[in-house]
Amino acid sequence: MINKLFKSVIDQDQAPVVICDTNSVIVYMNQSAIKRYNSDLTGKSLKACHNARSNEMIDKVIAWFEKSTENNVVYTYYNKNENKDVYMVALRDENGKLLGYYEKHEFRNAETASLYDMI
Repeated sequence: MINKLFKSVIDQDQAPVVICDTNSVIVYMNQSAIKRYNSDLTGKSLKACHNARSNEMIDKVIAWFEKSTENNVVYTYYNKNENKDVYMVALRDENGKLLGYYEKHEFRNAETASLYDMI
């Protein structure tokens, strides 16, 4: 039951969510991510979508995640066109072992819906 709840949280997120294992293979994309990238890239390497500099930084972040269970979130860039911050977030098991990571998007735009507006 709990796995269905966690999957639902990811699937309902309006921001793209791309989950990777420690080898940077994409293991899951929510519908927002599939729409954003115009393709379901599950099973493919995230690195195929990035340039050499980005891949170098991905490797550095993974190494940093592996150094300590305290190392869990890295700010990666600000997207001015979409007014959002992007982070890499470590995913760990109950013992703190690194399982993978995901890209987290946080939009800076203020919410425009009214409180409890049932869209």
